[in-house]
Amino acid sequence: MTRTRTIRDPLWGNIRVEPDAATILDSAEFQRLRGVKQLGLAHLVYPGAVHSRFLHALGVYHLVSRAIQTLEADGALDGLEAHERAALPVVRLAALLHDVGHYPFSHAMEELGPESIPRHHEEMAGRFLESPPIRTVLETHGSDAIEGIGALIQGRSAHPLQGLVAGSLDLDKIDYLRRDSLFCGVPYGAVDVDRLIDALTLARETPTGPLEIAVTEKGLSALETLLFSKYQMFRNVYWHHAVRAATVTFRRLIETALASGLLARDDLAGPTDEELLATIAHRIERTTGGVSPDPASSTGHAAVLLDALTKRRLPTRVIELFGDSLPDRASSWIADREDLVVSLEDRLAAEWGLARGSVVVDYPGSHGMMELNLLLVRRDGRIQRLTARGARGLIDLPLLGRSLYHSARVLRVFARGDIGHRDPAPLLALIEASSRDVEDRLASAEPLLP
Repeated sequence: MTRTRTIRDPLWGNIRVEPDAATILDSAEFQRLRGVKQLGLAHLVYPGAVHSRFLHALGVYHLVSRAIQTLEADGALDGLEAHERAALPVVRLAALLHDVGHYPFSHAMEELGPESIPRHHEEMAGRFLESPPIRTVLETHGSDAIEGIGALIQGRSAHPLQGLVAGSLDLDKIDYLRRDSLFCGVPYGAVDVDRLIDALTLARETPTGPLEIAVTEKGLSALETLLFSKYQMFRNVYWHHAVRAATVTFRRLIETALASGLLARDDLAGPTDEELLATIAHRIERTTGGVSPDPASSTGHAAVLLDALTKRRLPTRVIELFGDSLPDRASSWIADREDLVVSLEDRLAAEWGLARGSVVVDYPGSHGMMELNLLLVRRDGRIQRLTARGARGLIDLPLLGRSLYHSARVLRVFARGDIGHRDPAPLLALIEASSRDVEDRLASAEPLLP
């Protein structure tokens, strides 16, 4: 029988792993996460960013276990129903397993459309929860444990501690901000973890409302550090221009491999980062018989993109528009009309004398990354919900979050070819235009971006 284990973590120190969690750690399905980098392709910019989803999952398990212990010591769990208290081990295991369904290269893969990837990684977790080694452990916590963990991971559980696993204040964010900052060697992830965990409690918005995770007023400054850390990490690491260049190259590689038949959708769920790249390389060689393929063919294009990733030959940014230049609400076509974006990319490639597929328009987003929906317990006992409307008399954290999110986003055009920088003004005019106007511009012979 697996015993309690202590694992040394470079971020949190010693992590105590209970026997059920240790058994899950030893499963092949969980060990796979050692081969999935936490930050995808960020190591091409920050060489130390080679830490894995395995390590991150351990960190989240540690923080959730610590939060439960703190809530218990403070008496905050006294109001739990018997079945909710019995499910506390399930909450811990949900924290450990929250990323078990992750695709190779983490979130870079999830930027592909739903027609390319089978499901979001949180939905894919169910496939791994049903694997015999993990299912056997989970069933010791009840026949509904697998369903309960799936609900916690997807943020749809009615358990009062749902917010620790998925929500505005899930501890997943705390771990990845601190861990990514450490391994990238940057000072931006300085979240006040101790104060935030000490400020956690349970509260009801109304006398008859459900218990849920809340933060006391003393934790507001820690919430501010969380928002600013997210902003700094997205601006300087996650959406760094070279990280985005690598990410769009990877995305185009997978799209090309799928379209050419080198990959099937089911090939994307299960392999590690290196296994996926090795599969693509092997199938290119098998398809071409070891002969260098025509770069104009789909297989040849995939070979060029694979080579660009493995040898760090990334496309260059030819246009860059920061948040202060972009309207608060850019025209929805850039997010909702992928067909127009593809047409724009093809048109720009033709105008600039580049091969089709050599231009990528990139405007990354992360819906809800700065939003708050959290109960605040004031010093006088009043309960307020921090939402998009904010709270009078306090720093308007939700408004601040939206402002930081807009500032962090950058719209870029990348090109594979030496064409130099281009005037961003015509692109800004297109971004601000309606989809009908963009369609008309694309249909005309007039150059889009001279």
